[in-house]
Amino acid sequence: MNDVARLAGVSIKTVSRVVNDESGVHPATAERVLTAIEQLGFRRNLSARHLRRGTETGTIGLVLEDVANPFYSVLTRAAEEVARAHGRQVLTGSSDEDPARERELVLEFCARRVDGLLVVPAGHQQGYIAHEINAGTPVVFLDRPAGNVEADTVLVDNVGGTALAARHLAAHGHRSIAFLGDAPEIHTAAERLRGFREGCAQAGVAFDPALVRMGPHTTETVRAALELMLPRATALVTGNNRITVEALRVLAGRADRPALVGFDDFELADLLDPPITVITHDTRELGRSAAELLFARLGGDTAPPRRHVLPTRLLPRGSGEVTP
Repeated sequence: MNDVARLAGVSIKTVSRVVNDESGVHPATAERVLTAIEQLGFRRNLSARHLRRGTETGTIGLVLEDVANPFYSVLTRAAEEVARAHGRQVLTGSSDEDPARERELVLEFCARRVDGLLVVPAGHQQGYIAHEINAGTPVVFLDRPAGNVEADTVLVDNVGGTALAARHLAAHGHRSIAFLGDAPEIHTAAERLRGFREGCAQAGVAFDPALVRMGPHTTETVRAALELMLPRATALVTGNNRITVEALRVLAGRADRPALVGFDDFELADLLDPPITVITHDTRELGRSAAELLFARLGGDTAPPRRHVLPTRLLPRGSGEVTP
């Protein structure tokens, strides 16, 4: 600001008034200041400004599993739209399903004094953030619940979704249904397996552990799992969009292709042959609801922590309506 004032031939106070859009500066003087700012490449240090004033920083942090996953891309965009409506920017980081990385990102955002946090937990221990919550930083967990800390949470009805998938396949005559899920230590994966078991029981279909495979899935691991299960299974439930896509790669062109219901919709699912039946939910609403909860807290809401569970529904397109 000293450099700008010197070049424009004005006081530092005049420069401050111009950059903060305050009144009391003659238009010709303001124009000289703006020209000097442009020539010098001057940029305000917002962090220093907020620190000096003790005000909010105008940012919120978003920690999720993988921003490259289309599911999280939609969620992020929804949160950004809410943040923008409240005059905030979103800082985003991917935990890569690593609890240590999750903790690192959360504490880094806290060190940068974000106004609040949206977190998709990678692990089951979030007690490390209790001090920040107690100090007044609002935190909302989404997609998965936090462990050993009380905070607002927005989830999807994972159990109800896979239970519906199992009942749907049973209603089309299937009595041998396989399940491919993510790593069982992930909350959503464990809940979707539980829902699948409950759906089988509700439909009178025997749950067969030999037709279940849980864990991180690549094309190779999916191929190995299906080679073991397909001689017996006539139907398949996949636990998330990425597993569904890997399964479709393996099943392409096979005569023994099972009926298929996937959890999470994905791009082009309706254009495949046959189109893919999915358990779907409003991903945008997941991000929007969590962000609105966060800004309600920033606005002074002091009610006890809330827990919202968003519904799922089955979208029949063809792959889940094939009979044995």
